Amino acid sequence: MMTDDEMINCRTPERQLERAIAVMHRLRAPGGCPWDAEQTHESLIPNLLEESYECIDAIRAKDWPHLREELGDVLLQVLFHAELAAETPEEGFTLTDVACDLSDKMVRRHPHVFGTAQVQNSDGVLSQWDAIKRKEQAIEDKPYLKNCGKGLPALLRTYKITKKVAKVGFDWPDHAGVIAKIREETDEVAETLPLPDSDPHVEEELGDLLFTTVNLCRRRGIDPEVALDAANRKFERRFNTLEQLIKAQGLTLQSATPEQMEAAWQQAKQQH
Repeated sequence: MMTDDEMINCRTPERQLERAIAVMHRLRAPGGCPWDAEQTHESLIPNLLEESYECIDAIRAKDWPHLREELGDVLLQVLFHAELAAETPEEGFTLTDVACDLSDKMVRRHPHVFGTAQVQNSDGVLSQWDAIKRKEQAIEDKPYLKNCGKGLPALLRTYKITKKVAKVGFDWPDHAGVIAKIREETDEVAETLPLPDSDPHVEEELGDLLFTTVNLCRRRGIDPEVALDAANRKFERRFNTLEQLIKAQGLTLQSATPEQMEAAWQQAKQQH
């Protein structure tokens, strides 16, 4: 059996996960890295979020070499949390335990692959997964939305919540119904315009409008996070072009009039 130092220097391809575990263990051990030694589950939360989003960004950009790097950064977070747990008696689990639990769960929740269950399509797989999950967690008699999307950003949680209730038939019969609801919510937002920004009804009605718009994305098979990210990127491209056009006129963004801004914006839209 290799020592930790030998494993850290190991280049055998099939042992690189073991090597990563050994590296993480060394960083946390006495005489290791002071920063790594100071970290806790809680202090690492921002890192886990940041690395996940950077991984997503690489996927959207189809930057596969960068994705390889970012997946490594996400794996580092898993290794780090597992190492912390292994050091703590009350937690007392290792990366091996995490992997074992994951494998067991994947086998249990895919009885159509590892057992004799039959499903017709992806929707059937998802419904089966949800039913097995609820049974495993003994929540069959608890609220259907219990813990649904807990911890997700609000936009993604809306998508997950509405997707789940749609599985039990709580949904509009067609797209037109959602459009009508969006118009209704838009009218209700307009009714709040005379109110001060601090009035709670302003936030409430804007939230309802966003919630309903996410429903339309879901019905059209579009991830709202992806759609909004694309809209952000498009806006950024157009505004960068607007800025160039403004500067070409000898102006700055601060000195340009609203009319000059609008004219440059229309030109930018034609280019992008």
